[in-house]
Amino acid sequence: MKQARHTLLTALSGLLLLGASAHSQADSVIRIGLGADPDMLDPHLARTYYGRFVFAAMCDRLVDVDQNLKVVPGLATDWAWSDDGKTLTMNLRSGVTFHDGEKFDAQAVKFNIERAQTLPGSLRKSEISSIESVEVSGPMQVKFHLKNPDAALLSQLTDRAGAMLAPEAAKKPDFAAHPVCSGPYQFDSRVQQDRIVLKRYDNYWNKGAYHFDKVIFLPIPDASVRLANLRAGDLDLTEGVAASDVKTVEADSKLALAKVTGLGYQGITFNINNGKVDANSPLKDARVREAFSLAIDRDALNQVAFEGLYTPANQAFSPVSAYHVKTPIAARDVEKAKALLKAAGVTTPLNLTLLVSNNPTAQQVGQVIQAMVGEAGFNLNLQMSEFATLLDRQQRGDYQLSLSGWSGRPDPDGSIYSFINSKGTLNDGRYSNAQVDEWLNAARLTNDQAQRQALYTQVVNQLQTDMPIAYLYFEPRIFGMSKKLQGFKAWPDGLVRLAGVSLAQ
Repeated sequence: MKQARHTLLTALSGLLLLGASAHSQADSVIRIGLGADPDMLDPHLARTYYGRFVFAAMCDRLVDVDQNLKVVPGLATDWAWSDDGKTLTMNLRSGVTFHDGEKFDAQAVKFNIERAQTLPGSLRKSEISSIESVEVSGPMQVKFHLKNPDAALLSQLTDRAGAMLAPEAAKKPDFAAHPVCSGPYQFDSRVQQDRIVLKRYDNYWNKGAYHFDKVIFLPIPDASVRLANLRAGDLDLTEGVAASDVKTVEADSKLALAKVTGLGYQGITFNINNGKVDANSPLKDARVREAFSLAIDRDALNQVAFEGLYTPANQAFSPVSAYHVKTPIAARDVEKAKALLKAAGVTTPLNLTLLVSNNPTAQQVGQVIQAMVGEAGFNLNLQMSEFATLLDRQQRGDYQLSLSGWSGRPDPDGSIYSFINSKGTLNDGRYSNAQVDEWLNAARLTNDQAQRQALYTQVVNQLQTDMPIAYLYFEPRIFGMSKKLQGFKAWPDGLVRLAGVSLAQ
């Protein structure tokens, strides 16, 4: 077994010192504005970015990432790989309990991984598909036996695939309505489209690092309304400050701004073969999808909708990723788009419907795209939808095109495999290319960055033609907050981490 073992002391020493010196604050509450209501509160079934905010406060993961996106200890205090890369051994934190009092141990880890692999509808299956079995090698030690080496596995375990749920609670059919994890805050109540309330878990292993008695998440789709609530003092923190509101926040003496280049992208997913797709659907032809993409001027879209603050995209890998492929973004070419449609035998105008979430920013993006592609021969109808409903329809195949994105992951596999691989659980367009599958699978088998980079470059270049997703832009993570909020930092993964965060009285 390799000696490259990651220890807890270095990674968490600062956090533990913070916890030791923390003082309690009675009945303190933080109110956080979200761009949409999360979907179901079950990490194995959920897929929204907004749900990840709730899980970050409620569900500890086996491992986590630091502000530089390096994997650090979580519920696993250290780990080591076998020489052949096919066995991952983890030692677990002792003295941890779930919110219902159940003990966290190796058996709980085995239950959770097997649930994520077998639960009907689980969206984590492809993320941890390399795991062949989980061995309980001691009361507080597990061994993951892999079918093949998987360079992305640790990164996957920093997110929902590694979230630990209370086994007895997770066996109940209504778990998503009453989720039970082991994080610093436990589920209290939820009113759909209104609020999600978490309360402090008094038996949390690092309780002293958390200063709020309650965390209230408030879904408010309109960014301007979220900002108005922040300025009025009804929110303490909000994600997703609109580009047009950045100067307003900066000019307000009572507010502060935190922003960072994010890992996430926004794009248009084409329904190629999901659900009841007509056998003669023009979207089955890659030339039609490429034509649609070529009709979009990404630079102009960035200027009109985001005042130039976003970054145009043609791939899943953000510029902050070491795996970003430096391939030029195709310039808008209406004439080539028309020629591709003609070569595909399409009679124009081609009528299509684009699903768009019901917030002003997404609507504006949709309208700009609608006008642009109209010049190439597409008659695009916009259909507004609540975000969780949009994702549900996308997953079921009840759509033609959908404007949606991904919040991004530190390891490149987490931003592309599930969406592009033929068996990917988030491949909502049912795109399939055996060669792309081969490259993606090969990239999981090596830790050599140069080899992985070469494979992902081939994938990105192939997708320029196949175009299962028309990538549009990378999103910066922009947070607005009251100046009374202390200790908050924006991380590239866009999540809110509450350790060490407090409100001045």
